[in-house]
Amino acid sequence: MIMASFKTFLFIIFQYLTPQHLISRLVGKIAASEVLWIKNTFITKFAKKFGITLDEYQAQSFDEFKSFNDFFTRALKDGAREICQDDNGFACPADGAISQLGDIKEGRIFQAKGFDFTCEELLAGENVEQYKNGKFATVYLSPKDYHRMHMPCDGKLTSMTYIPVELFSVNTATSENVPRLFARNERVVALFDTPNGPMAMVLVGAMIVASIETVWAGQLAPVRKKVTHQKYPLEQIELKKGKEMGRFLLGSTVVLLFGNDEIKWSESLKALSDVKMGEKIAQI
Repeated sequence: MIMASFKTFLFIIFQYLTPQHLISRLVGKIAASEVLWIKNTFITKFAKKFGITLDEYQAQSFDEFKSFNDFFTRALKDGAREICQDDNGFACPADGAISQLGDIKEGRIFQAKGFDFTCEELLAGENVEQYKNGKFATVYLSPKDYHRMHMPCDGKLTSMTYIPVELFSVNTATSENVPRLFARNERVVALFDTPNGPMAMVLVGAMIVASIETVWAGQLAPVRKKVTHQKYPLEQIELKKGKEMGRFLLGSTVVLLFGNDEIKWSESLKALSDVKMGEKIAQI
């Protein structure tokens, strides 16, 4: 463990000792409450703390939201994001910041400061050979961000795996101090067949992330208590570039994998780069 400071050390120790699932589920209950004083209090304080306005969103007033969860997954106005129109380009799946991006080297994905993890760990053994020497990008969604995830390119869903394990917080402190962070947290692995080869979108949960949803299966976490795996016929679920594919209730991280080593990340992107859903992040 790398200890940047005593404060960071205490934070990391807390992550290991705290009842992660219990705290997350209790927060989830509060976030789902439709009691007026509860939801209005949390929405108002949260919006003030993170400087959130509704300029880009369909709702015109915080009072319109039926719960904190409804506020947190608020929908954008039509045209609020421009989706990459380049036929050879890939759109960013979410608002947030790039934690890391680059090459997958012999099946290993870089995390931070000497830490990495394997494709096999992240994907729970699903189709790992396809990504052995591909590309990866990790997008962190902060509390203030838009929390729906969208397709980087056209894709046909081939499988989905839900993995209910640990729930460490996901931020710079944990990524630099908790080994295999993204491969040990609760997550949903969605695998797609695309015109440019295989693509994986891994929706990683975290401490106080109340649930993860996909547009085809609805709420996944915390409904199920064991690893579940579902195969999908290629003709069943097809999503176009820019279409919503899932959402977080209380934020986290998307790990995006491509099997095609010819994909090139945009030169302007680097660790800590701010990104917006829909903007071009890569091309063939």
